[in-house]
Amino acid sequence: MRKAAVQRKTAETNISLSLNLDGTGSSQVDTGCGFLDHMLILFARHGRFDLTVQCQGDTQVDDHHTVEDIGIVLGTAFAKALGEKRGINRYGSMLLPMDEALVLCAVDLSGRCMLRYGLKPPAQKVGTFDTELGQEFFWAFARSVAATVHFQQLDGDNSHHILEAGFKAFGRALRQAVAIDPDAEGEIPSTKGSL
Repeated sequence: MRKAAVQRKTAETNISLSLNLDGTGSSQVDTGCGFLDHMLILFARHGRFDLTVQCQGDTQVDDHHTVEDIGIVLGTAFAKALGEKRGINRYGSMLLPMDEALVLCAVDLSGRCMLRYGLKPPAQKVGTFDTELGQEFFWAFARSVAATVHFQQLDGDNSHHILEAGFKAFGRALRQAVAIDPDAEGEIPSTKGSL
């Protein structure tokens, strides 16, 4: 069972998260940040991950700590659920259209942390959400799970659509990357013998 539960409590956030990589896309998300809730629900649905997230954060300051710390905890949960990563595809990618927005996401569960973030939402905010926090979330995730994550925005001028396309593409790319390769079940997908 590729599942994980993670709790993280700091002076800024208190987070409980559970993840099932082999789920149906069901989610229960309450982060205190409405736009992030929306993005994580989409991520879970498109990745077919079962996800529960409960967060109490210092959103009276702003959403930064909440967004970053949830990225940390989600990455940690993926790392725990994947274990040695035996049999996984390792790589995944998705080119996803969302109305006028077109976003490419590619993922390598390499054991090495890298983010190339080419999303350029033109507005500084979507509702009350600072659009620059998208990058903070994905950096936190990539560091915690030790993955290479690339985003390229090929088109788009609506900030909500651009970020939504990014989260949906991320879910679908990760769905491919964590899937078990039936031809290599039990094998580590690296010539090094470990990831």
